Amino acid sequence: MPPVAYALLGPTASGKSRLALELGARHALEIVSMDSGQVYRGMDIGTAKPSMEERARIPHHLVDLVEPTQSYSAGRFRADCVRAIEEILGRGRIPLVVGGTMLYYKALAHGIDALPAAEPGLRAQIDARAARRGWPALHAELARVDPAAAARIAPNDAQRIQRALEVWELTGKPLSAMQKSAPPGLPFELKGYALVPEDRADLHRRIAERFERMLRDGLVEELAALRKRHALHAGLPSMRCVGYRQAWGYLEGEYGMDALRDKGIAATRQLAKRQLTWLRRLPGLEPASALRLE
Repeated sequence: MPPVAYALLGPTASGKSRLALELGARHALEIVSMDSGQVYRGMDIGTAKPSMEERARIPHHLVDLVEPTQSYSAGRFRADCVRAIEEILGRGRIPLVVGGTMLYYKALAHGIDALPAAEPGLRAQIDARAARRGWPALHAELARVDPAAAARIAPNDAQRIQRALEVWELTGKPLSAMQKSAPPGLPFELKGYALVPEDRADLHRRIAERFERMLRDGLVEELAALRKRHALHAGLPSMRCVGYRQAWGYLEGEYGMDALRDKGIAATRQLAKRQLTWLRRLPGLEPASALRLE
């Protein structure tokens, strides 16, 4: 029988990391982060990155991989994650993939689309068009060349509109026609589990408390320091992360601290809603209560 890797998925603030650390105290496991924000160096507070003490107790992988000026794709995650899992299995330990970036899990479990790599120059051109005309106008542009993709993408979803237009302009083919996943071909069995909070009001309360704690811990100051250290702009994937996007507006003087708090909490709740939608659609997941590490 093939070796087994485990994955624990859930919305933000659902308690995934706490449960993973509890399991790590009882089992010889190593954690593989499945968080699209934790890959960025220096973005610690707003991504709820595990502390150095937690990482010393239980090894964590795929954290602090790239600078905030760089991009990181689902395809790269799949390759990095498979390699990390094989290394953990080779040490005779249990791999536990933990996170809420559902696209990464889809790439890992079900394969990745054979799409062209990102082209920074073209992305900058698309961002410039969006700055002049607005993302809804670019969404309308996408609807003309790829109506199927546009139907699935919200008019203000900058990242996905940008990627769909980028693929069209690089290949002359619509993104929707190219999204045919290859067989996953994993060298291990992957068992996925979903941590879905039953009480939505309690989840919202925890989201609010967590974002307020991030502000107290220095989220704004962390972003200000990153802006001094790197040539950042608001269109970078790293700066689109929930929390950092809202803190950017605050530092630009667009609104005050109360509005930052409200916007950050609202954006995190919207993120959790999208994550829960993903969890309902991903096949083969069992409830987290059924997770038994062997």
